[in-house]
Amino acid sequence: MEHSATPLNRKFWTPGVLVMLVFMIAGAICIIARFTGGIGYVTNLTNARPWGLWVGVDVATGVALAAGGFTTAGLAHIAGKHLYEPVTRPALLTAALGYTFVVLGLLVDIGRSWAIWKPIFNWNTNSVLFEVAMCVMVYLHVLYFEFFPIIAEQFKGQVNLPGFGSAFNGLVDMILKVGDAIIGKIMWIFIILGVVLSCMHQSSLGSLMLVAPTKLHPLWYTPILPLLFLTSAVAVGFPMVVFETTLVTASFKLDSEMNILAPLTRITIFLLGIYLFLKVGDMVYRGTYVYLLDGTYQTNSFIVEMLCGILLPWVMLLFERVRNSRSGVFIAASLIVSGVVINRINVFIVGYKPPLSENGYFPALTEILVTLGLIATLMFIYRFVVTYLPVLQAPKEVSS
Repeated sequence: MEHSATPLNRKFWTPGVLVMLVFMIAGAICIIARFTGGIGYVTNLTNARPWGLWVGVDVATGVALAAGGFTTAGLAHIAGKHLYEPVTRPALLTAALGYTFVVLGLLVDIGRSWAIWKPIFNWNTNSVLFEVAMCVMVYLHVLYFEFFPIIAEQFKGQVNLPGFGSAFNGLVDMILKVGDAIIGKIMWIFIILGVVLSCMHQSSLGSLMLVAPTKLHPLWYTPILPLLFLTSAVAVGFPMVVFETTLVTASFKLDSEMNILAPLTRITIFLLGIYLFLKVGDMVYRGTYVYLLDGTYQTNSFIVEMLCGILLPWVMLLFERVRNSRSGVFIAASLIVSGVVINRINVFIVGYKPPLSENGYFPALTEILVTLGLIATLMFIYRFVVTYLPVLQAPKEVSS
């Protein structure tokens, strides 16, 4: 059966979408409370613990899980593996939405949200945060440029905005056609730029913690932390594609795409193996394995991260039977994604303990609702986009 990217045109308002809407409203209420009452009004953060859930999950984890955008683009367009073209559009959409909500999460988290633009003009080239800010900002625009042809493909030649005259509609249509033609010719620049920028800021997020040797637990503090952040992001890129593709195809009752996902898992064995080798090798070289049996919540969390998030899925993917099973690859991918989520939470929250902070940190309910609201909004927009734009590879005879 022939497949091509096409709008699904399915029923949008389902019970699941309504549940998302509830979380979106709850998150919006908490965000309003944050900006009216102050950040201390809705969080358990203190001067000694100035960051928490929003940095560990909304920013650090969000950036890592959006890595599928640059890994699939690099594989399909730079390495020339066109077999993986069908998963590049949904991966690109996930990356664009993920980075958008990273920025929104930052706006909620930083004290002076209205000053977020200042790094553009006030350069501090000695700051890792400056490099992260600039790379994320530029890469977000790169993702929007890469997504523009999908919008143009759907609407060029048939622009008919209600309430506007034919001249305005013609102008919009001309912009779509010219923009699509221009971006199509220079798309290779954006693809290469996206891969380079992603590698830079993925590693730099790990560099942030290099200035905190007395605050970060020895199991996570290491001079190669930037390398570990980069390799973990690359390793989770394809599993994230497997994870989202499996969920979407099951939700919309589409073909499973196992002819694409199975080869991706073979690549994942190599990439995850590199990350596992670096983690274990670093632990052995620095002798931090002595902490593994001390029974603290930090070491227990590290053990869960290593066993369930890295070692178990890596061993699972070594078996061809697992790689060729839809449920098998989904479970392995879910474990890898969860492992990276746990790692970022461990580095930025669990393993991070300032000397001046006597009390532990646990996020307030309002902090959790903001995060859940942002995630629900991301899922809501994703469903809307794939319903009305040609993103997913669906059978041509699919109808509403």
